[in-house]
Amino acid sequence: MASGGQKVVLITGCSSGIGLRIAVLLAKDEKRRYHVIATMRDLKKKDKLVEAAGDAFGKTLTLEALDVCSDESVRQCINRVKDRHIDILINNAGVGLLGPVESISIDQMKRVFETNFFGTVRMIKEVMPDMKKRRSGHIVVMSSVMGMQGVVFNDVYTASKFAIEGFCESMAVQLLKFNVKLSLIEPGPVHTEFESKMMDDVAKMDFPGTDPDTVRYFKDVYMPSSIDIFEAMGQMPEDIAKCTKKVIESTSPRFRNLTNSLYTPIVAMKYADETGGLSVHTFYNLLFNFGSLMHITMSILKCLTCSCLRRRTISPD
Repeated sequence: MASGGQKVVLITGCSSGIGLRIAVLLAKDEKRRYHVIATMRDLKKKDKLVEAAGDAFGKTLTLEALDVCSDESVRQCINRVKDRHIDILINNAGVGLLGPVESISIDQMKRVFETNFFGTVRMIKEVMPDMKKRRSGHIVVMSSVMGMQGVVFNDVYTASKFAIEGFCESMAVQLLKFNVKLSLIEPGPVHTEFESKMMDDVAKMDFPGTDPDTVRYFKDVYMPSSIDIFEAMGQMPEDIAKCTKKVIESTSPRFRNLTNSLYTPIVAMKYADETGGLSVHTFYNLLFNFGSLMHITMSILKCLTCSCLRRRTISPD
């Protein structure tokens, strides 16, 4: 239970990765400004979080079971919070999906949207009325740079992030009238177990229903380029957690928060051309015509950029 003056922070998807690191960072705040309610679908997966939290567990950090894909689970979780009072909601739970779209079933696509889009909307709908009533609160959504720029062979995941960005951009206008803040956190590649497992699983797939040329482009062109980008530009979950903490502590938090400055030119390129052709043809050429050059560039970037630059977060202040 939160003590006097502490802000109640509820975070989804805390069993590993970014969610775990945000929960631990806030729970270990030196000024003890936060009471963190860390949630996950399966509490059997709590061990890593409990270990990382250390002495904070049971004091400034408590655990709750929550499945963002279930109306009843969301409602029950919020009902267990004292007076249903949440100062900061951090929507982090998410799933990925990678590969040629021909090999992905509609049910698989729906599962991605159920978590990444509807799961976030479900959480916002549950806590927003109280925040509006109090004229106070901050909703943070873990989006992605793929919510602004489409990435080949990430079609469905990208679509789910575009959807949540559009939803939040619309909601932010209304919420301002009630003094409720809404912020998007937009990482690029992040080194997590989630990403590593997905990449490993995808490498072993056969992709039924997909023509041989597309499978070859995916496995022999896209996958090596993706690995190069991860190694050269990837951040750690701790970096995203630090950026998120800056956002919630800012007196005037930004709506959009890119966590990696190396992606700023990519986003700027998209908005510099209203036809969309510049970004589409640039990425096409980088992937299919200048793959070798891209590999060399990423290798040089990896060597030249120290970890402090690759992990640099953009301050919201």
